[in-house]
Amino acid sequence: MANGKTGGPDTHLTMLVVNHIRKLIEEGKLRAGDQIPPEREFARSLKISRASLRTGIGYLAAMDVMKVRHGVGTFVADGPPEFGRSALSMLGALHGFKSWQMFEARLILESNLAALAAERGREEHFTALAEEVAEMYATVDDPNEYLIHDVRFHRTIAEAAGNPIMAVLMRTISTALYDQRRRTVERSRDLKGSADVHREIYRAVRSRNPAAARKVMERHLKAAERAERTEAAAARTNAKAPKVDKTDKTDKTHKTDKRRARRPVTT
Repeated sequence: MANGKTGGPDTHLTMLVVNHIRKLIEEGKLRAGDQIPPEREFARSLKISRASLRTGIGYLAAMDVMKVRHGVGTFVADGPPEFGRSALSMLGALHGFKSWQMFEARLILESNLAALAAERGREEHFTALAEEVAEMYATVDDPNEYLIHDVRFHRTIAEAAGNPIMAVLMRTISTALYDQRRRTVERSRDLKGSADVHREIYRAVRSRNPAAARKVMERHLKAAERAERTEAAAARTNAKAPKVDKTDKTDKTHKTDKRRARRPVTT
């Protein structure tokens, strides 16, 4: 099992963005449907990088607080924002958990949620799941955007299961999951295959087949765990790989060429 842990030096930057936007919403400076300031301007006002801002926005989008419209901008979602203390404290509360612990918890919880969703899901849940699957296919070339829809798909499954306690547990896990997965998702090799599996889960839930929904969800999570171990191993290998000083190599080649040029030409 992988021993990677969550948390990192940029976690506080994520929460800086989250807390700033929460304050704007609570003060009425941002309302449902409002567009947030341009990325460059917003990042400058918070004194953070645009990359850190995107991470915070992605976190909020995964929580359904923000809606990202490709090519248009980022907007405050309709409905009451999920800014409860529990949602905002997940990164701290779950700091230090191990990857295998996350997958063990997900396997127990989500396989049962998928089965319950097949039994209890309503039409609006099925519509939301179909939309998230469509967005996954649309973002297979953009891992960070894909991750947002992946997380929202699993949250919707939990909501469709019809048990608010388990839905809260899934929100807890999905919040931490987003923070964990965004560190490795750019090394994902087969997002198209991942989207295909999510479509299988959707079809099993939509056809009200609990056994099939449970089976496909279990298969998906086990495959995801294997993929994450591979991604983590690749990251460690890249981190240990010696860097090639191309400039130095070029300089040496240039010096060699100059020495050759000074040699007398013989016939």
